[in-house]
Amino acid sequence: MKTGISKLLVIALIPAMITSCKKEDASPDGGRPDLDIVETAPPVQKAVHKKISDNIPGFYQSLPARYDSTSKKYPLLIFMHGMGEKGTGGDKLSLVLKNSVPKLINEKKFPASFKTNGQDFSFIVLSPQTISNSSQEDVNVMIDYAVENLRVDESRVYVIGLSMGGGTTWNAAVKYGNRIAAVVPICGATNATDAKGKSIAGNKVAVWAFHNADDKTVDVSVTQDFISFINGQSPVVAAKSTVWATGGHDSWTKASAPSLKENGMNVYEWMLQFKK
Repeated sequence: MKTGISKLLVIALIPAMITSCKKEDASPDGGRPDLDIVETAPPVQKAVHKKISDNIPGFYQSLPARYDSTSKKYPLLIFMHGMGEKGTGGDKLSLVLKNSVPKLINEKKFPASFKTNGQDFSFIVLSPQTISNSSQEDVNVMIDYAVENLRVDESRVYVIGLSMGGGTTWNAAVKYGNRIAAVVPICGATNATDAKGKSIAGNKVAVWAFHNADDKTVDVSVTQDFISFINGQSPVVAAKSTVWATGGHDSWTKASAPSLKENGMNVYEWMLQFKK
């Protein structure tokens, strides 16, 4: 009799045990708990001495700290440096760490994760060095490399750049806006035209541009004209800009700081609102 009761108890417990196991591994995607990992450790950045194209002899690659422990796909952020950081790779590659995003990552000042619309995100960041002036083709090549070699969420590709790289950021949004969700051009050095504004608006690329009014290197009118040309097309998302009265050419230190927020969001949280 006791044996029979024991068997009944075991049978009764099996469904509970199965349910318990399911709850332990439960995640919103239905059984992939690794996708729910929220990064808390700083991202890991390393120099990659690999020729990507004739103009890109190497780059810095930053991955979330637990990238190798997950199977999830991550937003991609491409950073384009300024004129003073050009180089031929090798020991010159470290020039890329001089400013903005790669500098923040190198100094462990770049947040491990960002929360946007209730979701937590961590970036894959690629910061290429160019030998000569950068172009939109360099951005496209880096996106291709990332998609082929890393786990990239292709719906969340973003570009940020300063000065020369800011102009490249504008031009990437013009030519490759079909694969870029949002851009942050900082004191971008290029020419603004109505045709470029039409292309950016048509590609539905979100824009948040930065400049200092007293910039003697790249006139603030470039940013102002771009914003005017884009918004003249009645885009799905109105282009926005932040212009400070003073600061000279360096508007990137303030613009890329995670502590700088507008409407409760820094540029990274702002970008993450948008996807293709």
